[in-house]
Amino acid sequence: MYIHIHIQNNRFKAKVLQKPLEIMQGMMGKRFTKAFDALLFVMNKSSSSFYMKNCIVPLDVVFIQNGKITKIHHNCMPCTQELCVSYPGNGNYVIEFPGNTCKTLHITKGASVVFSNIK
Repeated sequence: MYIHIHIQNNRFKAKVLQKPLEIMQGMMGKRFTKAFDALLFVMNKSSSSFYMKNCIVPLDVVFIQNGKITKIHHNCMPCTQELCVSYPGNGNYVIEFPGNTCKTLHITKGASVVFSNIK
């Protein structure tokens, strides 16, 4: 399933991940394609932590609670080691963008996030 995410004057097409296995795998071994600009993780808890194990591209990790960005980890680098850096935050949604997207588009903590169905 895909959805549009609106942040400030930017619109992204996101692939929605809800199942535990999908959430665990995230962007492992994948690249962004023309099909989607972002991944939207629907979390079943208010806090979580992400890591870049086996990712092949740098990512921005954005935590969202009550329609507002609560935390942004910028340009998180891929990790191929057993122990990887962890990126924690609070939010019932998490978005992964290609690395440096938030800085390039001036997306900041506190910005409003709106989801809409793709027509």
